[in-house]
Amino acid sequence: MRRVGAIAAWVCAAMFLVPACGSGGSGGAGNTSGPVKVGVLTSLSGAATANYAGTEPGVKARFAAYQAANGKCAARGFDVVMGDDQSTPQGALTAAQKLVQQDHAYAVLPVSTYFYGAGQYAGTLASETPFLGAGFDGGEQWFNPKYDNLFAATAGTDYNKTATTLGDYWKKIGGTKVAVLSYNTPSATKSAEGAALSAEHVGLARGYVNIRIPFGTTDVGPYVLGIKESGADVLYAPVIPDTGFALMTGLRQAGVEMKSVLLATGYGADLLKSPPAIAAGQGVGFMTSFAPTEMNTEATRAFSAALKQYAGSESGIPSFSMAVGWVSADLLIEGLEKAGCNASQEQLMSALRTDKTWTAGGLFPKPADFENRGSYSVGSPGNCTFISILRGDKFVPDTNGAPACGEQIPDLKVVPK
Repeated sequence: MRRVGAIAAWVCAAMFLVPACGSGGSGGAGNTSGPVKVGVLTSLSGAATANYAGTEPGVKARFAAYQAANGKCAARGFDVVMGDDQSTPQGALTAAQKLVQQDHAYAVLPVSTYFYGAGQYAGTLASETPFLGAGFDGGEQWFNPKYDNLFAATAGTDYNKTATTLGDYWKKIGGTKVAVLSYNTPSATKSAEGAALSAEHVGLARGYVNIRIPFGTTDVGPYVLGIKESGADVLYAPVIPDTGFALMTGLRQAGVEMKSVLLATGYGADLLKSPPAIAAGQGVGFMTSFAPTEMNTEATRAFSAALKQYAGSESGIPSFSMAVGWVSADLLIEGLEKAGCNASQEQLMSALRTDKTWTAGGLFPKPADFENRGSYSVGSPGNCTFISILRGDKFVPDTNGAPACGEQIPDLKVVPK
């Protein structure tokens, strides 16, 4: 298993990143000898900009660390070209077309909520270009057998399925009845319903369920009342932290004590910079597909050190987009090392499709399975998730969720009610 290498003190290039020293030419789609031209598709403008501010530094930090450690293919260098989805599905399509047709990227790393707008184009008209990235929102495109060039580096979630993961976790901590809330989007509603089914499968009762709340709402009074009246003692909410923290504040004010509140997003240094968020988020469990920095493993220490040195992170704790950017870049490195540093795009995709060793340098608990298209129903390979509890101004790994893993429930299709 390839680990994230020790971080050396030097960097090949004087700039943040990074053509290889002395290399020339372009590492576009047809060039396998110059710097590898990498397209990164993310939100650089529009409503989602703040949520994806860490994408570019995360990608570049991974490449810089790899070059500093003199990795197997480091001599080629990496030329990163950014594509802006403008926080819209149409913008994602336009950006993907630009990266493939104009920039001639060797590979594209999509870290975008809106990539579903470009999925059909990526899998058909751009099928010779590897797309290695985040398989969240509209994720079924990542499992389409016709789209053989799409590889979900993280969160390759099949929302039509569910696993025992969350149900087992809640049962272990003494939960008896589950509540779920989500926005009215396909991935969120199925994620929420899947969590309810997971809980029911292991013997918990179904409490309050609302999968039609307005995106980003903080007007949560009716939902708090519904949870209280239902008697639920565990809660799963695939919502942004603003909504989740409003729920926590409302539940405390209503005198409702939950044994577990799990949010699908929110872990990261940004939260720790906000005193109001810290106050509201006390006791909340944050789920990540990757091992949190606070686990202090060899992989997380190397990850954290690289973010401090190459991504300008004071704490070394990644934001969601920074982590996904890093992991996506790591998958490209894995493909080059497996296929050969001068591999064609087709050779890289063939090598990745049969690779069963990649764990993002140890950040995942189990290897990804690209031959079966990484189909799992939680966030991480093996139907696993890491859970970190906010206590004071620190994230504390939950011993019951470091990680929490489960098995897919056979013959069960998630259909939101």
